[in-house]
Amino acid sequence: MGDEVKIDKQLFHTRLGNFISTWKDTKKNEAFAGAESIVVVMGKTEEGPYSKSLSLHFWLLGYEFPATLFLITPEKFYVVTTAKKAKHLEALNGGKIPVEFLIRGKDEAENKKQFEQICEIIKKTGKKVGILGKDQAQGPFAKAWKESYNPKELGLEEVDVSAGFSQLMAVKDEAELKTMRASSRALVGITKDYFIDEMSKIIDEEKKVTHEALSRKVEAKIDDEKFFKNKALKLGDDFDTSQLDWTVGPVIQSGGKYDLKQNAQSDDNPLHAGIILASMGLRYKSYSAQIARTYLIDPTKSQEKYYGFLTDLQWRVLTELRDGAVCKDIYNKAIQTIKSKHPELEKHFLKTIGFGIGIEARDGNLLIGPKSTRVLKDGMTLCVTVGFSDLENPKPQDAKSKNYSLLLTDTVRITQGDPLVFTGGCPKDLKEAAFYFKDEEPEVKPKVEKKTIRAAAPKSTSVVVKSKLRGERKEVDDGAEQRRKEHQKELQTQLQIRGKERFSEGGAVGDGKGKRQIKRFESYKRENQLPTSVGDLKIVVDIKNQTIIVPVFGRPVPFHIATIKNASKTEEDDFTYLRINLLSPGQGVGRKDDLPFEDPNAHFLRSLTYRSTDNNRIASICDSITEMKKNATKKEQERKEMEDVVTQDNLREMRNRRPQRLPDVFIRPAMDGKRLPGELEIHENGLRYQSLRQDQRVDVLFSNVKHLFFQPCAHELIVLIHVHLKDPIMIGKKKTKDVQFYREATDIQFDETGNRKRKYRYGDEEEFEQEQEERRRRAELDKEFKAFAEKISEAAKKIEAGVDVDVPYRELGFSGVPYRANVLCSPTTDALVSLTDMPFLVITLDEIEIAHLERIQFGLKNFDLVFVYKEYTRPVTHINSIPMELLENVKEWLDSSNIAYSEGPLNLNWPTIMKTVIQDPKQFFADGGWSFLASETDDEDGDEEEEESEFEASDFGEESDGSDSEESDFSAGDDASADEGSDASDVESGDDWDEMEEEEEKNEKRSKVEEKDAGKKRKR
Repeated sequence: MGDEVKIDKQLFHTRLGNFISTWKDTKKNEAFAGAESIVVVMGKTEEGPYSKSLSLHFWLLGYEFPATLFLITPEKFYVVTTAKKAKHLEALNGGKIPVEFLIRGKDEAENKKQFEQICEIIKKTGKKVGILGKDQAQGPFAKAWKESYNPKELGLEEVDVSAGFSQLMAVKDEAELKTMRASSRALVGITKDYFIDEMSKIIDEEKKVTHEALSRKVEAKIDDEKFFKNKALKLGDDFDTSQLDWTVGPVIQSGGKYDLKQNAQSDDNPLHAGIILASMGLRYKSYSAQIARTYLIDPTKSQEKYYGFLTDLQWRVLTELRDGAVCKDIYNKAIQTIKSKHPELEKHFLKTIGFGIGIEARDGNLLIGPKSTRVLKDGMTLCVTVGFSDLENPKPQDAKSKNYSLLLTDTVRITQGDPLVFTGGCPKDLKEAAFYFKDEEPEVKPKVEKKTIRAAAPKSTSVVVKSKLRGERKEVDDGAEQRRKEHQKELQTQLQIRGKERFSEGGAVGDGKGKRQIKRFESYKRENQLPTSVGDLKIVVDIKNQTIIVPVFGRPVPFHIATIKNASKTEEDDFTYLRINLLSPGQGVGRKDDLPFEDPNAHFLRSLTYRSTDNNRIASICDSITEMKKNATKKEQERKEMEDVVTQDNLREMRNRRPQRLPDVFIRPAMDGKRLPGELEIHENGLRYQSLRQDQRVDVLFSNVKHLFFQPCAHELIVLIHVHLKDPIMIGKKKTKDVQFYREATDIQFDETGNRKRKYRYGDEEEFEQEQEERRRRAELDKEFKAFAEKISEAAKKIEAGVDVDVPYRELGFSGVPYRANVLCSPTTDALVSLTDMPFLVITLDEIEIAHLERIQFGLKNFDLVFVYKEYTRPVTHINSIPMELLENVKEWLDSSNIAYSEGPLNLNWPTIMKTVIQDPKQFFADGGWSFLASETDDEDGDEEEEESEFEASDFGEESDGSDSEESDFSAGDDASADEGSDASDVESGDDWDEMEEEEEKNEKRSKVEEKDAGKKRKR
């Protein structure tokens, strides 16, 4: 017995007191058969089901004490045990009921006297002594007791009090019920989240796995701590897997041989695709729970009917379980239900349909059967089992399917009303329990939904596609330009009206929610929590509480790391100075300057400086403070990063048939480890991506899908299905709002070795065949991915979370730089996307307030596009370096999408602009709203000085975009003229330009001469 044993004294005396009061009560004394004393003998520890004696030990003490005797009388509790065990039990002294210990040693004569003393106490108490009739203690201790205790010689009458103990321990307190809920949830998790997956995978892949092998695999799962840490199981952080143990099975049965008894075992026969029974029971902290489920593989109509009736029968039985119900009445009502609906099943029904469960895995004194007169009470826990054995299948698919059985078991708690089903989290309806692997094709065929793909392009698509050069468009669209301007005026007017209506009440955007909150923190609640080392009045760095404690006027003063800006050290002569800078108002520049304080006008301590001759200690303190500040800042950034990440609901897997799958696809963002392909599956309420590594999977619920894109592999190296989410999720350690599934479409994906024709055929004919083959393969890939995307859309619409498949229009696309690389941005019906390269760009058109075109001026090759969102707190999106020849195309697309736009010659400071808008949007729209963007363009026309400044601003943008040397030369000259600031500077810059051209010509002639000379030397 280890030193970690701690007996709960209060719990012991509470339960012992309840036991004795029930025993003394004449109305309840029948179960104890008039016993005047009770003897409980515990022999050596044995494997197997818990006995009543062992259950009593756990119920009273929480532990098993082998080789121990309890004598319970109405006035006293006697314990005969060894000195070591008695040491653990000494804590029981001093309670309401006196506890007396008789310590056994190595002296056999003394030990015998102790047993004789117990016998004398029994005789004095009364002639009737209570025992646990079915318990047979084994071992030297039990043998020695039997030698001293002879009831006939002592003139005693033994009576069985098992029913009394059963009645007492059947009603559970809150602590016991909490433990049983935990064991039930662990059991549900193993059955639902592990066994069903393993079983269905074996059947689906037609593997030959025996019942015993599958049982061992499930049995080993209780050692998987990571599995039970899953939050979906709701077991809590304090769940201790080391206290889990099996009480039943796991028992797996199929193939026509079924045993519905409690002590059934898994055999060596292979798992058969028919009726599969799975029964299992777990014990957690000494309290048990059981569950059994039947799974039907490609069932016949008869099997479906009988299983449906069984679930209905179990529901009727459960509704009868309540406080005050008599066990035999519940069983008889079940028989009546069977006779009225399916009388042919009566002879196949179980003889008992439930028993008490708790510390004992099966309480034989509490049965739900035709003769049981036990009355149920609130707080009891039962294992309710209904089933039919040896049924005949009228249409067997093979010899093993001729006979079958059905079984359902749940652990429940009795209440005043309907019972609480602890194992109800494991589904048992027919649609969840039946699997169909043969007849799944007809349900995949509906073609009506082909209309759901929205292939309609935005307005004026044909005009945009016909030409891409601005010169050509001017000739074609002279009238269209005027119509576009008029439409934009209407959009700007509507934008202004909507803005005034939206912010008619005034106030900042979000009612101050976007403001930085005052952060409260606390290092210590009480003075005694300070580290003991502060008594030396030295600087202490308390990493655990994120606090630095410094001596101030002879007293230790704690400073939380959140109040500290930084720490530094300097060395002067023989001293080292430590300076600790603290945060205070008006101290920083930039974002930290508006750090909120509870009272900015209060007195603040700016810094603390300490001097020491111990250079190493000061350096160590400074490093510790710096490291703590770095870690605190990192944690705060991680917390802010994870604020908008949502925890999705559980994915409801497709149980009754194979899920539709798209094989050999990769996922982006990539998962940890080596890049491996996986399968994308469609389930009831979402998608599941399962990598070849079983521990890597990603679930995406339909309710969280905002956009669904399919992009063909035309002009691309990959074909993909892209999901844009409403709220971000975690993939590995990465937060993302975009999940993409793709397959590469390059030639390297296909094996062409061994083609004998290639040995004899060369030239254009073979190349032509290869091109034809590649086009065919790409078309097949497009067809496969497009069909799967449509299936996703159909599945989402079934649960009213429908989303249409959107396809990017490449012909309407334009190149630009949304992040760092130049990519093709393609419009779709509802969005603007760039999906080929990471990071992905997905802009929802309905969320755009206005678009602004920057750097629109003559002489520049590129311009920028900025999107401002209706949610003003959201940062604007920039797409830079769009070729100027696509300007008209972009304008036409924006106009056709009913997006108001403006244009200007400069790059604007958008963070400052949006900060102004957010502070007072009502005043912003009262002053004209977004009209300042358009008016700015008008004011700039014809102003030479501002044109020059425009060139300066655009020059900066062009440098960042990597413009050619000619443009940079021009801007350099322009900068020079602007610096001189006179009219003559234009002429001077012109002369400089001529001189540069002449110099360039001379350099070219010189290089040609040098190349000729070098050629002659080589010839020699």
